[in-house]
Amino acid sequence: MAAIVRLSSVCHRGVKRKSLFYRGSTLLARPLVVPHKDQERPYLLTARIHASQALSAGSGSKAASLHWTGERVLSILLLALGPAAYFYPSPVVDYSLAAALTLHGHWGIGQVLTDYVHGDTKVKVANASLFLLSTVTFAGLCYFNYNDVGICKAIALLWSK
Repeated sequence: MAAIVRLSSVCHRGVKRKSLFYRGSTLLARPLVVPHKDQERPYLLTARIHASQALSAGSGSKAASLHWTGERVLSILLLALGPAAYFYPSPVVDYSLAAALTLHGHWGIGQVLTDYVHGDTKVKVANASLFLLSTVTFAGLCYFNYNDVGICKAIALLWSK
């Protein structure tokens, strides 16, 4: 009610507050209770807000929170692995980078699939493809680390040319 009176002071500066509710042509003067055409009894104009339940996590589950925390920890770890790979190139850093980059990509693409792929069959095919892609990526990076110069030295070679 106070919002209608305040809005009326902006729209109709010369209108008194008493006459605001009695003007028939003013949009603000229409009642909040409107009779339905088929019924004589009026009903209130209300909006209903529907809150859906969480799709994957129960109300007491901490799985989503732990996953979010894990993603943040992995992102910070990747930020730390960059300088470590530059200053201390070693097989430990190479394999750590292979695992961290694969997991980071797996979680990122998984979120894209969650947002844009719908339907039971499509979701199953997309998730199977994602696991296959992540497995091949990790295996390829490990193969590169074992049989070639490794991720750290390969990036250093790219920057040196």
